[in-house]
Parts: sequence; structure tokens; C-alpha cells
Amino acid sequence: MKTFMPKEADIKREWLLVDATDLPTGRLAVIIADALRGRDKPTYTPHVDTGAFVVVVNCDKVKLSGKKEQDKIYQDYSGYSSGRTEKTAAAIRAKNPERIITQAVKGMLPTNRQSRQTMKRLKVYAGANHPHAAQQLGELKVEL
Repeated sequence: MKTFMPKEADIKREWLLVDATDLPTGRLAVIIADALRGRDKPTYTPHVDTGAFVVVVNCDKVKLSGKKEQDKIYQDYSGYSSGRTEKTAAAIRAKNPERIITQAVKGMLPTNRQSRQTMKRLKVYAGANHPHAAQQLGELKVEL
């Protein structure tokens, strides 16, 4: 019996919806990263991208444990000398709450060309509304 190898033509990408309300950031990021890479499927192959599209709603209500709201630092670099800025998670949540989930999921993925393509399939929204209703979203089960 030959080993099954998925091909690009055989891959059918599904769309999954996750409600991030009151879920821990890190545990949610692991589940989203596995779905984006296709690790939740029996046909998973490391060098073939078999993952799904993931839509995350209510990311402004995601939970950070402990004192991370004040202590966790997000860094930016503009490219100029003295262009590095640091912001706390509370400041990021007030200005751009999607970044908390996006950065957490990005950190769970391997650093390669495939992960850069994988991140394009992650859609994160602060509220409950999203423009992907036509894609017939399935529910991504989050069991903690």
C-alpha cells in the first residue's frame, strides 16, 4: 500500500468560525494555528498546505491571564534609528485588538514561507460582525 500524499487539486479548504469571548489567548492560538496548518486532519503532511480558513470574532473580549494586561509588552520597529516603540497589551487592545490574536497565532507557527501564506488565511475581527457569511462557516470546536 502506498503512502497517501495530498495534492493541491485534492485540497478542499473549509471556513471555520471561532468566537474568542472569554477564551485564554495562548490556548486559543494553539487551536487556531493547528486548524490553519491542517494538523487537525488525518491527511496532514508537513510540506503540503492542507489548512482551513479561520475567522475569529470578538477578539476584543479575549482573556489574558494574570497581570499580562499591564505587563505584556508588544514591540514595533519603524526601520529608523530610535524607531523602536513598546506598548502594553492594554494599549494594543484599545487601539488594535486584532493584533493580540494575530501575534499569538503567528508565534505558534513555524518561521518559513509556508507560514507566511498560512497567516493570510487568518481573518480576525473585533466585533461579532464579519464579511464572510457567504462562505458557509463551520464551527471550530474549542475545548479547554
